Amino acid sequence: MRHALKLARYTFADLLRSRWMFAYAGFFAAIGWALFYFGEEPAQAIVSLLSVVLIVIPLVSAIFGMTQFYNSREFVELLLAQPLDRRSVFYGQYVGLAGTLALAFVIGVSTPFLWYAIQYSEDIGPLLGLLLAGVLLTSIFAAMALLASTLTDNRLRALGAVIFLWLYFTVLYDGMLLMVILLFDAYPLETPLIALTMLNPVDLARIVILLRLDVAALMGYTGAVFERFFGSAWGMALSMTALAVWTCAPVALAARFYRRRDF
Repeated sequence: MRHALKLARYTFADLLRSRWMFAYAGFFAAIGWALFYFGEEPAQAIVSLLSVVLIVIPLVSAIFGMTQFYNSREFVELLLAQPLDRRSVFYGQYVGLAGTLALAFVIGVSTPFLWYAIQYSEDIGPLLGLLLAGVLLTSIFAAMALLASTLTDNRLRALGAVIFLWLYFTVLYDGMLLMVILLFDAYPLETPLIALTMLNPVDLARIVILLRLDVAALMGYTGAVFERFFGSAWGMALSMTALAVWTCAPVALAARFYRRRDF
């Protein structure tokens, strides 16, 4: 554990010096400033920013995580030549990577809100929900990137895998869900829809934040079903548990394959 924390601190400090981290934080800050500049209220700005967050965070976390894995390969090989546990090296890399991306996102989103919307205390809850969702999605897709990179030595295959995962969770899954609704519209789909939503962390994060903003009416009958379930304490606890599982499962799988990988 001591070695993992030391490596995480090194990775964190190293990535913080990267200009890409400044660009990543600046991107979210620029979007936030633009939304407030054009007169959006904090709640509207959160809804607008949510669409950007759900697309950009999975893509950047996946590609940057994959790129960082291959770029640091020689350094990792040097570490593994020392008497260090492979799990410590993996978890140090992962925590440093996910922590840096999450910090850049939080700073980028928080800065314009603190400047413009600090007096709107009623919107602090949805903003914290957006930040939490962004941090969890960062952790999930950074872990998926390390998992895909651990499974192959070919950088292009890993890149194709992480892009496919991003496309699947952000675009294809919603299309498949729509097909299910159209094909089985004669049957009661409330429970299957909730279960299928749990299988996609991006959809889960979107619904949890939209319900906190009280805009379920815009989602029609489906929104009413989601509000009835996810609006309860039990539903919120279950959704948080599902997001925690989505975070831990790819990390555990990646750590398992990392220990067996031939560097």
